[in-house]
Amino acid sequence: MVNVLTLDGKGVVLAVVMGALILFFGQGFGPFFLLVIILFLAISAVVTRIGRRRKEGLGIYEKARGWQNVLSNGLGPLIVAAVYAANNWYLHLLLINFVALVYVASVCAVAADKFASEIGVLNGEPIMLLTMKRVKKGTSGAVTVTGLAASLIGSFIISLSVLLVGGSVNVAGIVAVSGFIGGVADSVLGYFEEQDIGNKYTSNFVCSVVGAAVSSVLLSVL
Repeated sequence: MVNVLTLDGKGVVLAVVMGALILFFGQGFGPFFLLVIILFLAISAVVTRIGRRRKEGLGIYEKARGWQNVLSNGLGPLIVAAVYAANNWYLHLLLINFVALVYVASVCAVAADKFASEIGVLNGEPIMLLTMKRVKKGTSGAVTVTGLAASLIGSFIISLSVLLVGGSVNVAGIVAVSGFIGGVADSVLGYFEEQDIGNKYTSNFVCSVVGAAVSSVLLSVL
């Protein structure tokens, strides 16, 4: 089976298609947008393999992820890239740099979720955010202190990419916090997954949307 950056064959195909669309919609920022997504895939591959044996023992290690993972993680950023293109083609608003930062925040959010789930399960007693009750490791919506710290680190790593397009360290911090909040939103939705309302794919998509939305607000007022 094809395995590129933890993706199976269908995942690779969809990733290439979505990457091409992001590159197209991003226009001048297209290469930057694509670079951010590739960075996410690269660090995701690294954190997935951390504690592999322990994860296998818990039955939660995913050797390769499919097209559903690609779609749920990449659809939010793709929509933001499309908004960026619409801004240039139809709206003619001076929001180019702003939308680019929101795009990064959407990727920060899925990175935050990835770090939280892959590293958080390795240490600490998980609790369900909405009930504050202890649950077993691997339960959707469960968080640990280690996972939350890892979540912020993952978001921050992606947020540093804004420095490449003239963003300041303060702006990178705002984008990182926005992504972290998106990751927390994913954990909240995990509670409903356990009640058979939604699934990890819908939660991942909402996670990226929340990261983008929060960054839009924070970047506007701060």
